[in-house]
Amino acid sequence: MISTLLSQLQHGPDGDPTPRLAYGADYNPEQWPREVWEEDVRLMREAGVTIVSVGIFSWARIQPAENEWDFTWLDEVMDLLYAGGIGVDLATATASPPPWLSTAHPEILPVTASGETLWPGGRQHWRPTSPVFRDHALRLVRKMAERYANHPALVAWHVSNELGCHNIYDYSDDAARAFRDWLRARYSTLDGLNHAWGTAFWSQRFSDWEQILPPRLAASYPNPTQQLDFKRFSSDALKEYLRAERDLLREITPGVPVTTNFMVMGGTKGMNYADWADEIDFVSNDHYVLPGPQDRDELSFSANLVSGVAGGRPWFLMEHSTSAVNWQPVNLAKRPGDLARDSLLHVAHGADAVCFFQWRQSAAGAEKYHSAMVPHAGRDSEVFRAVADLGHTLRTLAPVAGTEREPARVGIVFDWESWWASEQDSHPTSRLDYRQEALDWYSALLALGVRADIVTTRTDLDRYEVLIAPVLHMVSAALSKELTRYVEHGGHLVTTYFSGVVDENDHIWLGGYPGALRELLGISIEEFGPLLDGDTVELEPGPDGGTTGTLWTDRITVTDPEVEVLSHYRGGPYAGRPAVTRRTVGRGSAAYVSTRLGVDGLTGLLPRLLAPADVRSELPDGARGSVELIVRRGADSRYLFLVNRTDETVPLTGLSGELLIGHAGDDGAPVLSPRDVAVLRQPAT
Repeated sequence: MISTLLSQLQHGPDGDPTPRLAYGADYNPEQWPREVWEEDVRLMREAGVTIVSVGIFSWARIQPAENEWDFTWLDEVMDLLYAGGIGVDLATATASPPPWLSTAHPEILPVTASGETLWPGGRQHWRPTSPVFRDHALRLVRKMAERYANHPALVAWHVSNELGCHNIYDYSDDAARAFRDWLRARYSTLDGLNHAWGTAFWSQRFSDWEQILPPRLAASYPNPTQQLDFKRFSSDALKEYLRAERDLLREITPGVPVTTNFMVMGGTKGMNYADWADEIDFVSNDHYVLPGPQDRDELSFSANLVSGVAGGRPWFLMEHSTSAVNWQPVNLAKRPGDLARDSLLHVAHGADAVCFFQWRQSAAGAEKYHSAMVPHAGRDSEVFRAVADLGHTLRTLAPVAGTEREPARVGIVFDWESWWASEQDSHPTSRLDYRQEALDWYSALLALGVRADIVTTRTDLDRYEVLIAPVLHMVSAALSKELTRYVEHGGHLVTTYFSGVVDENDHIWLGGYPGALRELLGISIEEFGPLLDGDTVELEPGPDGGTTGTLWTDRITVTDPEVEVLSHYRGGPYAGRPAVTRRTVGRGSAAYVSTRLGVDGLTGLLPRLLAPADVRSELPDGARGSVELIVRRGADSRYLFLVNRTDETVPLTGLSGELLIGHAGDDGAPVLSPRDVAVLRQPAT
């Protein structure tokens, strides 16, 4: 079914039977006078645009008052786009309530942990659990669906927008009531809840459900399992809201696919997207490059994770930027080549659509300095020329549409609940950064030229010969059993400090760390050794010299004779003790890294950890570390995306195939210019 739904987007409203990569943007015609609209459609066709998202922030325009509706302008926009051969991903317009609604019903407004109301003036000022908001929002959704159900431009529904971006955590009375209902469903009885939350500590035992509140501002640290459950509940509350809109849309327009735009990027962590993915017909994502030394590695990591969340199936890039954004401390314009490289990295990792925020750069409002496909400078600009060039490139890459990403031999496990739990308060260190640790492992593999997939614990782990699970803090008995089975049957597991420590209730696995993984790893840790800011530890020299650890150390005792110590601490209180271990188990192995090594340290260590599976780079020697390789596979062809990670020219001698995009050298092999991308087509084997 998913391929059928995707094909509606790949073919668009013109019925062209040839699959294509969709291309477009958020389109906000309500910001512009009527005379601009026809020029917009003309420029869209010039740029190769095939799809736009319309109506995202249009609630106040569509419904100016509670019993007043105005669809005339939107009817005209839909007709113009269809006449121009451009499909519409029509938003339900529920992302931000209009002023009349928040004025008449201030009880829809979110409340912070300290009891402050979040007032109108920005966006997303609504409670996910507000019955009043839901009634009004679903009334709008019904009106939209009934009006445009049979419009030929409609190719998909876009539920709300970036659900949870600003309102993931609401501590209102509505949230308190919904939280209690969620807890009743999870635990059935107060005794079950009291056990899970460990309420014997600090005299917190509940005797009535009405005593339970969200973890509002407290005199000291709130109950840790209460905090964790509130994170779970908050993600579920938005998921339930997503379902409510989706179910109504499916009732009225059963043949139109439904999506919503995730935000797998940077520090966005409140929504468990691995849990949400099955609720929609195809996965969509928004991504913006964050400044820093690993900026494009983070882009690749996020796109890779979206593919993992989507189960390897094609997905849609709903938003990214042509150049500068407006919300970072310093908003840098992209360099020449970055627009295309960023876009094609997403395509390489499975995106079948490349869309931007937004089509025409706003003249007013909070995002007027955010770049767009048509900038303030207009059509005669470097940005628009790059936009049109990318449209041409995507047409050339049409054969890639509908193909899936070819699995790598290495998987990196990313687990939302371990992310939530590992970074809570009252821990050995507040400096732990779960996502950064995972990104460091990914960057180190990129530096070695080794392909890796970012996967969730819901993935079939057996498809990977090496499984890296950094800071897998929360491990249930079932997951522990599954990881043990994986290793015994020939898989090679690598995990790190602060892994396996707690169960799904955030209770410590007793008997010594790393708890649920202790027997599998063949080690025991009596006490953690977190490091102060600026403190480091040295590990004994490896093949490339010494290695420095930061953030964390462990006092490891080897408990199994099958454990090989790959590295010891060279100084500090744990001098001479194991720092990196590996235990042979059945046909596989389980390794443990007890400190944060950073990208450079992991780059030096990884060849030893990959050796039992004989995992090596698939790139020519001169390209390792400089080029990222991602592979998409169809029934008859493999598509090798080769992305230059550097500002230097890189030859790819030794790689062959039909060059779909890119440049060839004198020997016929691809040559990557700085920040360039090449795509080779090879026969599938």
